[in-house]
Parts: sequence; structure tokens; C-alpha cells
Amino acid sequence: MIRGFLKTISAVSLPLLAAGCATTANGVSDPYAGFVTVAARTASVTGKEAVWVQSSGQARAVGERVKHLVQKKTIGPDTAVQVALLNNKGLQAAYAEVGLSAADVWQETMPVNPTLSVGVTGIGIGRTVESAVANNILALITKPRRVAVADARFRQTQLRAAEETLKLAADTRRAWINAVSAWETVAYLNKAQAAADAASELAQKLGETGALTKTGQAREHVFYAELAGQTAEARLAARTAKEELTRLMGLWGSDTEYSVPNALPALPKGSKAKRTVEADALKNRVDLQVARLELEALAKSYGLTEATRYLTDLEVLSGVEIEQEKEDGETETTVSGNVELEFVIPIFDTGKARMRKAEFGYMQAANLLAEKAVNVRSEARSAYDAYRSTEEIARHYRNNVVPLRTKIEDESLLTYNGMITNTFELLADTRAKVNSIMLSINAKRNFWLADVNLATAVYGGGASSGGSAPQAVAEDGGAGH
Repeated sequence: MIRGFLKTISAVSLPLLAAGCATTANGVSDPYAGFVTVAARTASVTGKEAVWVQSSGQARAVGERVKHLVQKKTIGPDTAVQVALLNNKGLQAAYAEVGLSAADVWQETMPVNPTLSVGVTGIGIGRTVESAVANNILALITKPRRVAVADARFRQTQLRAAEETLKLAADTRRAWINAVSAWETVAYLNKAQAAADAASELAQKLGETGALTKTGQAREHVFYAELAGQTAEARLAARTAKEELTRLMGLWGSDTEYSVPNALPALPKGSKAKRTVEADALKNRVDLQVARLELEALAKSYGLTEATRYLTDLEVLSGVEIEQEKEDGETETTVSGNVELEFVIPIFDTGKARMRKAEFGYMQAANLLAEKAVNVRSEARSAYDAYRSTEEIARHYRNNVVPLRTKIEDESLLTYNGMITNTFELLADTRAKVNSIMLSINAKRNFWLADVNLATAVYGGGASSGGSAPQAVAEDGGAGH
């Protein structure tokens, strides 16, 4: 009898357990599950390697690599981006989300643990032993759909991690541009200050001989004093900009002993074409793909809600009851089996509310995806327009404004030496040249920032204002930073 009942229990319970075990983890049990996709996606855009550090040995290796890249060296934008991808701890936290999502998929692939209950009733000779095994049938039936939902969320998390990586790369490149531009401003103001210092000393000597009035001397002195103040402010702005770059690269201690160039790269010879900028953005934008996966996950979740609309809990209980009785000195054992089915009766909650929520959630995601597609197109067009406009402005200052201001100052100096131009006119021309050079540096900075923003508009990573643009030196000698 016991053997027959065990066969009955096996026929009911074991197939349910086997059905749950049939689905494998498909690699999501690997600690690095999903990161290969993140690394490959970001490498195709940035050209740099992303690393997920999960052990002290890896941390030491990354630390040595970072030290080799930056310590006591002058770094370019590509090196800065690589260091940030290796060393930024916030990015490592974002990668942990990939691991958490992979664990969710892994969890869904596992069967629901059965519930085993054993009880003994009766005292003395007549006692009864009862045992039961409960399996959640509904959990096993809906398991493929739950795994599909978790898998969609997993792929969504991978793309979000890729987006965080691209955002950090873009922010680091912007910070490098801002820092280099700030130090370029400092370098130019140092040269202008040296020239103003020489002019101030000359004015003082001319004043001692009576060849220059006190008013003329004061004009030369105040120009030098104003440039000194502007240089100090520019140097502070440059140190602040470099510190922002240091934060993004995750550097501290001796690793902060690095330098950036004193001038931004020259403008490129050619411009990027506009023909496919919108199509490229629709194809490559990570946030748009995240929105698509959100719609996919909700669609799968909608199917799961529909499948469990009427029955939210369905369990089968199978067990044995062993009863012993002693009569006339003989012990008689009786074994009986039982199978029970438990489920919630949908009398009041028929699932209509849950279905309505699922429908509206799906409609909401669909409309957000459509809006995102429109915005992506607009952002791509706007970023390209900014790219071309800032390029034209930067070329205009480089090719036209600065050469003319230089020529005017040179001619003014010649006529001043020939006693044709007075001191005030020469001073005005020198100030105008300083103003034009500052505007030219700012225009070149804006172009390189627009170049970064165009890449983020096409591939993703988030737009940024890139910080406030440094003001040009006013005609009255006002500070530029």
C-alpha cells in the first residue's frame, strides 16, 4: 500500500518539480553575466575599455594601470576617458545593477520550493502520522512568462549601464575641454600681462622724464592691474575645472599629479555630414532602446497578468496518512493517501482592475516611446546645428577677427613709436586684441563641446550644458572669469 501511494505522490509531485528544473540559468548565474554586452556596446562608441571590478586583485591591477596612465603625465581626452571608465566608483555601482538584474532572472528560472508538512496526532497506542507536500501549480505554469519578463528587464538594465558609461565618457571629455580651455586662457593672459607690465614700466620712466603725463601713466598702470586681477581669476577657474576632471576620473592622492595641455586642439579640416544624423540617432540611441524594452517588458507582463486574471494562487497538496492501532496485542497500520487542490475563488476580485492597470501601463509606455522618438530626432538636428554654427564662429574668429586685431595693434604700435598715435589709442587697441583673443578661445571651446554633444545626441549619454562659458574681457577692462 505504501509503495502504491508513493507512486501516486510521484505521479503528482515529481512532474511539477521536474518542470521547474527544466529551465536552466542560461549563464545568468555567472557573476559577470551581461557585462560583456555593456562593454562591447560602449567600446564601439568610445573606443575605450570598460572594466567591472569584483575583487581586490582586480582593484589593485586597475589602480596600477591608472597610476601608469596619469601620474606626472600630460593627459589627452582619450586618456582621461579611459581612466574614468576604469576608476570611477559611481560607474562601478551602476554595473552592480547589472548583477542584481541577472540574479533576478536566475531566481525566476528556479522552481518554487515545495512545502512539506508533517504532523503526529494521538497519544499512546493510537496515533496518526500525517504528511503533505504542497506545490504551487500556478507558479510553475506561469514560469516561462515570468522568466521572459525578467529577461527583458535584464536587457534593459544592461542598456542603462551602457548609457551610464557613455554619460561618464561624455562628461569626462567635456571636463577635459573645459580644463584645457581654462588653462589656455591663463596662458594667454600671462603673455598679455607680461606685455602690460613692460608698458607700465616704460610709462613710469617716461613720466619721470616728463615725456608722459600722469594721466597716461595711470592708464598704463591700471591696464596692468586689471590684467593681473583677470589672470588670478582665470587661474582659479582653471584649477576648479581641473578638479572637476579629477573627480570624474576618480583620482586622489598622488594620482592627482597630472597635467593637461595649455591649448585645445586646432579645429578639424572638414565638417561632419548631416545626411544621416537623424537615422543614426534612431538606430543607436541607448535611451530609445531602453524605452523599447520597457514596452516589451510591459507587453510580456500584460500577458502574465492576463494568464493569472482569475486564479492568483493555485496549489496542489499530496500526502500520506499513517494510522497505527493496537488491538488484542496486535498493531495494525493503515496507510492512506490524499491529494488536495487549493485555489482562490474569484467572487469579488475577478482581475478586471489588474487588467485595466496593465492596459493603461502599456498605453503609457507606448506613448512615451513615441515621444522619445520625436525628441531624439529633434535633439539630433539641434546638436548638429549647434556643431556647425559653433564651428563657423570659431573659424571666423581664427581666420578674420584675431588677425585683424593683431594687425591693428601692430600698426598702432608703429604709429605710437612715431609719435602719431597717443597712449590712450594704443591702450584701447591692445585691450581690443585681448578681448578678441578671449572670444576666440571661447569659440573654440564651444565648438569642441558641441562636438561632444553631437556624439551624445546620436549614441546617448545625456546632454550637458558643459558649464558656463567664460566671458570675454570687457572694453573697460572687466574681469573675464
